[in-house]
Amino acid sequence: MLICTALLGGGAGVAVWAALAVSPWFWLVAVPLLGLWLFTVAFFRDPHRSIPDGPGLFVSPADGRVTEVSRLETHEHIDGPVLKISIFLSIFNVHVNRTACEGRVLRTEYQPGDFLDARHPECGIRNESNTIVIEPGGGLPGPVVVRQVAGMVARRIVCNVKAGDTLRRGQCIGLIKFGSRTDLVVPEREGLEAMVRVGDRVKGGVSVLMRATTLAGRDEVSQHSRETDRLAASPGA
Repeated sequence: MLICTALLGGGAGVAVWAALAVSPWFWLVAVPLLGLWLFTVAFFRDPHRSIPDGPGLFVSPADGRVTEVSRLETHEHIDGPVLKISIFLSIFNVHVNRTACEGRVLRTEYQPGDFLDARHPECGIRNESNTIVIEPGGGLPGPVVVRQVAGMVARRIVCNVKAGDTLRRGQCIGLIKFGSRTDLVVPEREGLEAMVRVGDRVKGGVSVLMRATTLAGRDEVSQHSRETDRLAASPGA
């Protein structure tokens, strides 16, 4: 952002001055430079997000549109059936990736590959990608896989975490530049359900993609029990 501001923003400023002081023909240079600078600043934006609290939640690892909600019999990083949700990020979405849950990074794996359109059904297998495998906390089923997938335009994946790092739910973990796809893969367990459908718009760190209802129910029962004990112990109860 600093480089683009210096080159594009600075160039646009000089061109605007020249258009006002020298010749209006310089607007032909100023307007495209200004547009490119504003686009770059908007693309790399990292807005503040209020992360939902509560047990059993997997939040969205990216902004965008849900393109796949499916059950698979197996996955290369997880034994047994999994629940997979894929999100397509257009060039206008926030491209910061976030972790879907709290936990510890077990490993990251970069895989070179093709640059198919991020909506192509085989892009998650054939495209350049980076896989983050997380051991979740809070009793959530794991391991949890967040996969950053490059697209036809996106040609660079940035990952800011490494094996051994401890993550908070909704924490920034990387970036995919200029259009891409992000997958969330979780082992299928009783009580785990998808909270979104294909076509839904989601926000990274905010939208709940999956919910382990057994954990949420257990927390509600525990909270009710604590409240009952508190009332029973209070004077006059």
